[in-house]
Amino acid sequence: MKKVLCSALCILLTASLTSAAEQKKRVAVLNFDFGAVQNWWGGQWDIGKGIADLIVDELVKDGTYSVIERKQLDTILAEQNFSNSDRADASTAAKIGKVLGVNVIIVGSVTQFGTEKKDLNVGALAGRFGGFGAGKVGTQKGKANVAVTARAVDVNTAEILTSATGKGQSQRSGVLLGGLGAGGGGIGGGEVNMGSSEYRETILGEATYQAVGQVSRELIGASGKIPTTTVEIRGLVADVSGDSVILNVGTSQGVQPGTTLKILRVTRVVKDPATGKVLREITEQVGQVRISEADAGSSSGKIVSGNEVKTGDLVRSE
Repeated sequence: MKKVLCSALCILLTASLTSAAEQKKRVAVLNFDFGAVQNWWGGQWDIGKGIADLIVDELVKDGTYSVIERKQLDTILAEQNFSNSDRADASTAAKIGKVLGVNVIIVGSVTQFGTEKKDLNVGALAGRFGGFGAGKVGTQKGKANVAVTARAVDVNTAEILTSATGKGQSQRSGVLLGGLGAGGGGIGGGEVNMGSSEYRETILGEATYQAVGQVSRELIGASGKIPTTTVEIRGLVADVSGDSVILNVGTSQGVQPGTTLKILRVTRVVKDPATGKVLREITEQVGQVRISEADAGSSSGKIVSGNEVKTGDLVRSE
C-alpha cells in the first residue's frame, strides 16, 4: 500500500513540475524582411527590426509566451554570422532557434509600408525639405498603409506551424512622418524609434500599430499549435571564483538568464560487477546557482546557496 501511495504521489509531483516548466512556451522573434518594400525614405532605417521590436512588446505584455530578450538574440545572431537576407528563411530560423533553446522562432515580412497619396512627395522625407523636423511633408489629408505577415517555425523540423497577417490603414489629416527630428540629412544618419509616442501619432505610425496589433493577436491565439518541450539541463561547473561560477552549458542546452540550477556532487558510483559499466551515480546537492549571462556554449552566474562548490560538480535543472 505504501509503495502504491508513493508511486501515485511521485506521478502527481512529476506532473506538477512538468506543468510548471511548460507553463510558457519559449519564442524568439527575428527582424522582419522588408525587401518587397521600396526604400522611399532613402536611408538606413531598418523597418523590419522596428516591426519585430513592436511585436515582441505586444507578446511580452500579453504574457502567453516567454520571449527571448532582443539584446540576447542580437548577440546570438552576431555569433552565428546571420545574414539579413536570411530573415524570412524557415530553415535558417530553425537553426537559430535551436541555439537559443526556444520552442519556435517567429519570422516575417513587411509587404506594405508607406502612403498611397503621391502628392505628399514621400521622397522629400530623405532630406529634400529639410528632413522630418521641417513639418512640410505629409501635413495634409493622406492615407498610410502597412501590411505584415508572420510565421511561427518549429525549431526541430523547420515546419511552419502557423501564420498570421496584419494590415493597418490611417486616412486622416495629419503628419506622415514629420516632426520626428531626423535632421536635414533624412534617415541616413540613424533610425526612427517606432516605439516612441511621436511615431505612433503619425499617420504611418497609426497604420503600423494597427498591423502589429493584428499580427500579435493572431500569434497569441495560435499558442495551442506551438509544441511544448521540457528542457532537461545537464552540465558541469567549469570554473569557480568566490560566489561566481562558469558552466559548460548555455542557451543551446536551454540555459537562460534567470534560470536557477541545482549543483550536485557525485558521492558514489555504482558499476555492473560483470562488465564494469557505470549503472548509476549517487549524488548529493551542494548548492544552487542563478544564471546571469549565457551564450550558446556556456553560462555564468552567482551561487545562491551552498559554499563548497567545486570545478567538476554537476549542474542540473530544478
